[in-house]
Amino acid sequence: MYKIGLTGGIGSGKTRVADMLGEWGASIVDTDEIARALTLPGGAAMPALAREFGPGAVAADGSLDRAWMRERAFADPQARQRLEGILHPLIGHETERQAQAARGAYLVFVVPLLVESLPRWRPRLDRICVVDCDPDTQVARVRARSGLTEAAIRRIMAAQAARASRLEAADDIIVNDGATTPEQLRAQAKDLHDRWLTLASATGR
Repeated sequence: MYKIGLTGGIGSGKTRVADMLGEWGASIVDTDEIARALTLPGGAAMPALAREFGPGAVAADGSLDRAWMRERAFADPQARQRLEGILHPLIGHETERQAQAARGAYLVFVVPLLVESLPRWRPRLDRICVVDCDPDTQVARVRARSGLTEAAIRRIMAAQAARASRLEAADDIIVNDGATTPEQLRAQAKDLHDRWLTLASATGR
């Protein structure tokens, strides 16, 4: 199956783009959604997270206390490595399971940290698509949806690949900055969808 890696910084709009591609017939494997499922009450990652980080990591409903963990993970690189050491193998396993079951026109992996792990992802992808957005718009969008402070958002952004690094890795780019209308975003996504269908057909996958 023809494989696309879809990435972008926090607040760039990659989930919205993925939703459109899914609507048009692509299979979507979203690693953020997988991570969320793993850390819901009863999620496969929760026992190991509770052992590693203690009861403070667990919210009253048994899910991961995201605010508690976010504060530690972005303030302490070692804590972040411990978190990733638990989550990444589980995410990888479920990603592979979903990819093997995919039956769409082509397969899209939505991976926020794709560029940060480019040597692992590049060989398995036919194209990398970056949803690009200026930093101030990223901050405004994330504040509106999450209530995080600007300082907290910028700490998350600083832990992600630089915008220039993402663009350098891109085969295709969707611009979704503050001036992009929903109609313009949809048109860009549709153009790429049509192109990827043609490429998938040409490769016989």
